[in-house]
Amino acid sequence: MQTVKKIEFYQPENLELWRAPDSWFGHCWPNYYVFVGQNRDSDCLTRSNFICALREIGGESETVEIVRESHWAVGWIEWIAIHADDSRALQIADEIAAALSNYPIIDESHFSELEFEETADYWESLRLRDRVDYLKRAGISIFAARRDELPTDNNGYLFQLLNGH
Repeated sequence: MQTVKKIEFYQPENLELWRAPDSWFGHCWPNYYVFVGQNRDSDCLTRSNFICALREIGGESETVEIVRESHWAVGWIEWIAIHADDSRALQIADEIAAALSNYPIIDESHFSELEFEETADYWESLRLRDRVDYLKRAGISIFAARRDELPTDNNGYLFQLLNGH
């Protein structure tokens, strides 16, 4: 006699099944759990967490999708949809969601790198006059405004100023 193996599905504690919002007319996602998301106006931390969360669950697949939708207020949103059949991805996502409720960063190294890159890009995009203003406020020689490389200071004040735009 052959034994039939029972398939068990993971039941997440920190994720919710997708539900259609009021007045919804888009694509429906039955049997998909909603993981993390981002939108056009997301800050660096949200973008970093989105990238790292997707990486941690193994990226897109037949059961994991990035859902891209238009939104009247923020232009567009993306969220990670995980099918109820993908126990492995659901378990990892559930653990990440639980951890995020206690600490807001999935991967500190990734977040720091992304934050630095974006701040350096912002510095590079500034006009010379704006660079000089930032340097004066941070107490750094205004001659550093000539270089495209982000100047450093001992206390990180310039970095903080630039991140606050």
